Amino acid sequence: MEKFKHISGVAVPMLRDNIDTDAIIPVPFLKDPNTDFGAHLFHNLRYDVDGREIPAFILNRREYRRAQIVVAQKNFGCGSSREHAVWALMGFGIRCVIAESFGDIFYNSSLRMGLLPVILPGSAISAVGDAVERSAGRNPMHVDLEAQRITTPDGVEFHFEIEPMRRRMLLEGLDAVGVTLLQADKIEAFEKQARARRPWMYDVGFENGTPV
Repeated sequence: MEKFKHISGVAVPMLRDNIDTDAIIPVPFLKDPNTDFGAHLFHNLRYDVDGREIPAFILNRREYRRAQIVVAQKNFGCGSSREHAVWALMGFGIRCVIAESFGDIFYNSSLRMGLLPVILPGSAISAVGDAVERSAGRNPMHVDLEAQRITTPDGVEFHFEIEPMRRRMLLEGLDAVGVTLLQADKIEAFEKQARARRPWMYDVGFENGTPV
């Protein structure tokens, strides 16, 4: 998993509640594992029925085409569970979503795959959203996971909380297997001890189909 320490990039304001996973990546694009999910991010909002871009959709605007951060309001990523929603955001280039709250499955999937979901209270979201809209992509937003701090395009800082183990996983680029392997020495010690106590569980072999 790609490490996440800090980013400085364009933030796109998507200031509404309940942006669900079906809006983020519609069902028809879920079946083929070779699909470029980023190309279909918000497909039904980005493109018309003939596949042409809809100019009014915010990600089709020149200033937000390289956005790395989304600022939304309540319950981002709600709806059906689909990891594809995280893949689509990351495929587009989004590395962080800042919102007042998230759908539970989306939140956990994001952390497992290297997308940072930042939760801020409603008053902070309003301030961040206003700053992002005023900037309109001219100045970057800074997200510093090590310091647990975001800095808006106009220089105002907000602290955010994140579970320590989740923070470590993102900083070190660890997935669940990687976290388990952090305990490799303890696992090996346990196996040695277990083998010594119950050798019959480990030394059983077969000869012509019969245990020996």
